[in-house]
Amino acid sequence: MLATWGRKLKLITQDPVIRNRLLFVLAAFAVFRFLASIPIPGVDKVALAQFFTNNQFLGLLNIFSGGGFSNLSIVMLGVGPYITASIIMQLATVISPKVKEMYTEEGEAGRTKFVAWSRGLTIPLAFLQGIAFLTLLQSQGIVAPLPPFLFAVNVLLVAAGSLLLMWIGELITEFGIGNGVSLIIFAGIVAGLPAGIGQAIFTATVANIPAYVGFLMLALIIIFTVVLVSEAERSVPIHYARQVRGTTGGAPTYLPIRLLQAGVIPIIFALSLLLLPQMILNVLSAIGAGGIEPLLRGYAAFSANPWTNGGAYFLLVVMFTYFYTSITFEPKRVADNLQKSGAFVPGVRPGKETEKYIGNVVSRVTFPGALFLGSVAVIPFVIQGITGITAILVGGTALLIAVNVVLDLIRKIDAQASLREY
Repeated sequence: MLATWGRKLKLITQDPVIRNRLLFVLAAFAVFRFLASIPIPGVDKVALAQFFTNNQFLGLLNIFSGGGFSNLSIVMLGVGPYITASIIMQLATVISPKVKEMYTEEGEAGRTKFVAWSRGLTIPLAFLQGIAFLTLLQSQGIVAPLPPFLFAVNVLLVAAGSLLLMWIGELITEFGIGNGVSLIIFAGIVAGLPAGIGQAIFTATVANIPAYVGFLMLALIIIFTVVLVSEAERSVPIHYARQVRGTTGGAPTYLPIRLLQAGVIPIIFALSLLLLPQMILNVLSAIGAGGIEPLLRGYAAFSANPWTNGGAYFLLVVMFTYFYTSITFEPKRVADNLQKSGAFVPGVRPGKETEKYIGNVVSRVTFPGALFLGSVAVIPFVIQGITGITAILVGGTALLIAVNVVLDLIRKIDAQASLREY
């Protein structure tokens, strides 16, 4: 195993294509972090720091901005509008048969059109979210009150910053390695680690050292189990028919079906959906809409309760795991491709029977994977409910996203190396 990885590592460092792709990702990270350090005009940093203190909602929101929201940079919205647009488009595949047909049956051209629609929807969402957050921040005294023209300039700045990040993410996907949007979120998480570790060490006392040690051990256990389950797969035997003189036979191979087929996407989607109501209610309250305060207090109480919020989070993660798996892994397309290539599952008739068989296998495999992902996702909520520590919630979510993104990146690099090895 070590010899294999040593050979692949040597290939990665020596192959110019892989090396250039990795360097492109690092260059994109550098551009992103530079943009995240440029604040919008009129920010009161003291008020901003106080507003962020123990604010669970803003902490989770900061994850999706890649760390840009914590200092109200020009990329403070991050890839949030693009994620919201992607969720809307994915849900549209369930609601609209036309959108589903475009996404699943029109091939690469349909998927290109689907992505183009997601980009187009990101533009109004970026402006709406920019107006919403700047209005909220002005009402809290974090951003100085501005005349309409300067307020519009700030909205244009943050919306353009979000669209620029979306473009950088797509460039990473095309010219780098891995999913660009996920890697931008990952870069923001990693960039915040030194400050988080420094703050934990600075505020540590003899009394809470056991708690920190316990959290560290729990984080290592979570990383180990996530890696273990993410790499687990169900291998469906596949035979390719071939003519052999005097008899018939086939060359055996396998169709791998992973337990966590959807990767990190269900966590991102679930968190986005949990944050959306509070985001809308905060904005409506900031602009003085009537009858919003009771709803805002009710949702704030729901969010502050780790058991109700954790339960909703668990259900959303499980639901989105099934939903995203059903979109990205289509038994009908797999069965059709097997039949066209002369392959079959032993003991199962090609066509509809193979489609049904693969669909059942995917459903059975996805169920424990979804339960595991949901359970790991709500561990920080359980710890918060027992200990009352809210910081671990943001840290646990960031840890889950980071581990899944790293695993996906390693798989993509390994695939690139294997492709060039042969």
